[in-house]
Amino acid sequence: VQLVESGGGLVQPGGSLRLSCATSGFTFSSYVMSWYRQAPGKERELVAAIGLVGRITNYANSVKGRFTISRDNAKNTVYLQMNSLKPEDTAVYLCNARRTIGGRNSDYWGQGTQVTVSS
Repeated sequence: VQLVESGGGLVQPGGSLRLSCATSGFTFSSYVMSWYRQAPGKERELVAAIGLVGRITNYANSVKGRFTISRDNAKNTVYLQMNSLKPEDTAVYLCNARRTIGGRNSDYWGQGTQVTVSS
């Protein structure tokens, strides 16, 4: 199983980035996909999640209206479009795949990609 994030980097406040998470080794279309982030000294937090076919999405209040999550089941890839970036968005962004069967969660994680928002 592999989840490989890309697209992070240094961007000025107000700028945009598009993160990608390319996956392999599991049935992508059977997993809810999410982006989390973790800033130094802070708890890991859920940024956005997307359902199996992409119709249902959920966002943290702090990113609503600025970030958009999407998925391409043909490419086994999930994306996070981030606009109007703020310094407080600075964090390592991690991709998560989760399947829940019988009340038990099965989780896969990527290694993360660094996003730094600074002038």
